[in-house]
Amino acid sequence: MKRNILFFKKLFIIILISIPVGLSADKPKTNSKGKIIAPTSLIYINTLFDNASPLFWNVESDGKINIELIYDYERNTLNRANSHWYFQILAEPGSELTLILENFYNIWNGYPDLSDATDETSCFVSEDGRNWKSIPTKLLDGQKLEVEIYMNSNSLFVARLEPYSLGDLELLKSEIKNHPLIKITEIGKTFEGRPLEIIRVGHSNAPNKIFIRARAHGWEAGGNWVVQGLIRSLIASSFKSNKYLDKYAVYIMPMANKDRVAHGGTRFSVGGVDLNRKWDKPADPKYSPENTALENWLDQMIKQGLKPDLAIDIHNDGSGNLHFSHPNINLDKYLENMNRFEKILRKHTWYTEGAKSSNFRNLGSFGEGLVERYGIDAFIYELNANWVEGLSKVPFGKDWELLGEQLKDVFYDYFKK
Repeated sequence: MKRNILFFKKLFIIILISIPVGLSADKPKTNSKGKIIAPTSLIYINTLFDNASPLFWNVESDGKINIELIYDYERNTLNRANSHWYFQILAEPGSELTLILENFYNIWNGYPDLSDATDETSCFVSEDGRNWKSIPTKLLDGQKLEVEIYMNSNSLFVARLEPYSLGDLELLKSEIKNHPLIKITEIGKTFEGRPLEIIRVGHSNAPNKIFIRARAHGWEAGGNWVVQGLIRSLIASSFKSNKYLDKYAVYIMPMANKDRVAHGGTRFSVGGVDLNRKWDKPADPKYSPENTALENWLDQMIKQGLKPDLAIDIHNDGSGNLHFSHPNINLDKYLENMNRFEKILRKHTWYTEGAKSSNFRNLGSFGEGLVERYGIDAFIYELNANWVEGLSKVPFGKDWELLGEQLKDVFYDYFKK
């Protein structure tokens, strides 16, 4: 009997040490809520690079990857915004992953604004961060977006729009800075001390002057692609016989909200300011140094007899309209000019969307402020982030660069006497 017991003890020990360590010791993996999660090929989500979005991530019990985007907020209000995402997925090649993006309960003027998460919301992926392709999103209950991705390699960037970062702007400046038709002038600094510049394309004595501001909101990369296309197109011709720059000069503030671009935010500056609001009065230099710098530059331009004849603030949204202003002043000539600009824009570019009616108020916006305070014909140009009707496609950086190239003919026709 003792011999049999000893035999079974030995047999049990042999079986026990034969079991792989991973099978005998590993406990089921659980998420932060203590729920058992399905096996996943995900290795890491990287957000430690220029323009990457702040977020929390978690693997759910069904293996799906939940990504909680972090709102940015406006000072002294309840307003908050989330429209931007840009991160890098590291996972096993050949794997398929399901991402669930959430926190799109934006608040604007104290009311919910759920327009930033729909079935039409665009999403882009790239293995190298340079060559992008569009993939669909699916709106889920609870204002969440589902994104399915396939890992061809061990790394994949995922973004709301084809990104344009501070590094991209620095590359453009290095490319053009020594061109005889270019002058780059620092006019101030952001809340965090980054330089704000105006890029002049053309001659200071040109008979007409255009001012363009891009990237007042951190997520809206379209404006950067437009001004890049415009600049490159204008300096491609001989600087001695450039018919466009004989007619006008373009002054460009290429990235107004640099701090928020760097930190991967959506709308409000790091100082908690919407740079496209409160233009009905002078900016607060403490919290809105970006707008204060621009106001000081405009004041100097006007004192030198160089007041812009036309000003455009380029944004992104989900509709793509022109926003002409209607402050309480005589607007007959302004509206006549804006209607003429819209017709010329349709003639020379792929633009086919609409324009807000002439009685539309966009209180405190860049357009209304420049019309009312400075007497400049100004308006907001919203680029549709999800779809270009004129091209029947989801917009890429190259499509907005094409629009920038086409704008040189729009401006030429607009100022033709």
